[in-house]
Amino acid sequence: MKLHPVALVGAGPGDPELLTLRAAMRLQNADVVLADDLIDARVLALIPASTRLLRVGKRGGCISTDQQFIHALMVREAQAGHRVVRLKGGDPFVFGRGGEEVDALRDAGLEVEVVSGLSAGIAGPAAVGIPVTDRRHSAGVVLVTGHPGEGRDEPDWAQLARCGLTLVVYMGVARCAHIAARLQDGGLDPATPAAVVSAAHTQRQRHAVCTLATLAETVRREALPSPALLVIGSVAALAAVDAAAAISPCRVAAG
Repeated sequence: MKLHPVALVGAGPGDPELLTLRAAMRLQNADVVLADDLIDARVLALIPASTRLLRVGKRGGCISTDQQFIHALMVREAQAGHRVVRLKGGDPFVFGRGGEEVDALRDAGLEVEVVSGLSAGIAGPAAVGIPVTDRRHSAGVVLVTGHPGEGRDEPDWAQLARCGLTLVVYMGVARCAHIAARLQDGGLDPATPAAVVSAAHTQRQRHAVCTLATLAETVRREALPSPALLVIGSVAALAAVDAAAAISPCRVAAG
């Protein structure tokens, strides 16, 4: 029996129009799709009705599907001869545990295809007018997690405070007060511009612009929920003042 490669497909930040053509084709041809919790419903609507959709939700702070179970499920379905798509938000290799899944599949003797997606760390800020790289502001950008996981060291915030680069923090809303405090302790000016972008490229998109010193209070006051990104650095000041001026086609009132 011929075994098909397992496709790890990046679903992008939400809007189905931001899928790659290859991602759309893999979804159309799949026998079974293992989808992350945060995949936009409009993307899931592209999956044929004849395809089995298995939801393997993973979200910080909530009950999540065990990663080892996901590995075993992918292997089982692929070894049964099915065309398997593992559908992941953003890009599979940007805080998506795609590397672990590739290793598990290869260890089982299976071929893997990685279909890159547009990472929220780039597309989220862009949706509200923030260019994460702009040579007038900084020499580059750092994509960093605010939730390193149990038993793992958190980022060296003091070193990041001194790097002079734009910081885009994934999974950092719940710990934004801690992150802001550590960056200030490391020497980053409390007046440094900051922005929070929530649910980018979805109908729930909202954002707020503030400073590092007022970041935690802004998140609390505006009730900006996860999934959200923190953008810290002078480029954050380039964000649209309100949602109506944002670049994303998914414009909603900022509330």
